[in-house]
Amino acid sequence: MGSLRSLNTACIAYSTSYGTFPTALTNLGPIGSSGTASSTSADLIDSVLAAGTKSGYTFVYTAGSSNQSYTITATPITAATTGQNMYYTDQSGVIRVDTSGSSASSASTPIGN
Repeated sequence: MGSLRSLNTACIAYSTSYGTFPTALTNLGPIGSSGTASSTSADLIDSVLAAGTKSGYTFVYTAGSSNQSYTITATPITAATTGQNMYYTDQSGVIRVDTSGSSASSASTPIGN
């Protein structure tokens, strides 16, 4: 899932620049009116993905304790229409999938295995 790879890459870049992972998905989005990238608008992903919906999926970002970890889930907006699989990733960069229609989690099957 390309959007999850983009989000993982953006989170790592954000962490490198600001010392923690973002507090919200919107923090990875386009530069605001200031014209300068910041911890609240790092300009690492497009505005559509930063809003949490793209390519028929809803993305939910959850910051971990002290913003030193994160989880992201991707679920179809309309199951069996915009997608069937549920996805999960975290700061490990491993993308996991659940094909049964249940929520994906850290226990789900890694993609490629």
